[in-house]
Amino acid sequence: MTTLLMAIATGLYSGYLPIAPGTWGSAVGLALFFALSRLSLPAYATVVVVLLVVGFFAAGAAEKILDRKDPGQVVIDEIVGMLITMTAAPATPLVLLLGFLLFRFFDIVKPFPCRFIDQRINGGAGIMLDDVVAGFYGFLALQGLLRVFF
Repeated sequence: MTTLLMAIATGLYSGYLPIAPGTWGSAVGLALFFALSRLSLPAYATVVVVLLVVGFFAAGAAEKILDRKDPGQVVIDEIVGMLITMTAAPATPLVLLLGFLLFRFFDIVKPFPCRFIDQRINGGAGIMLDDVVAGFYGFLALQGLLRVFF
């Protein structure tokens, strides 16, 4: 069970890649979005919600297994955040790039309440929720850009 939880929490071990594990996790999220992009919106949303719930448990377990608060190797939060950013977006190269950059921006800058959540909520919920909010900010920015420029 530990192996399965760690595989999920680390995005199939992409969180162990050198330099910027969150960026690697986001790239896994983008690849997963591309694979899921032909699903209907309700089916896509269901997958995202299931990954979010599983992520709460896997991230919390990984934190205990690694004995560190919010370990860098845990990237399920970036994967889910990226999927939230890309919700209802076309899977074109430019939109994929924009979504990736927007999510990474909000994940790194951590505008309110992301930083508050990151600093005050512990366990799997804290690991996941700041990226959920960053993903929501990315979604709003991407949808705004799509409506104005596309």
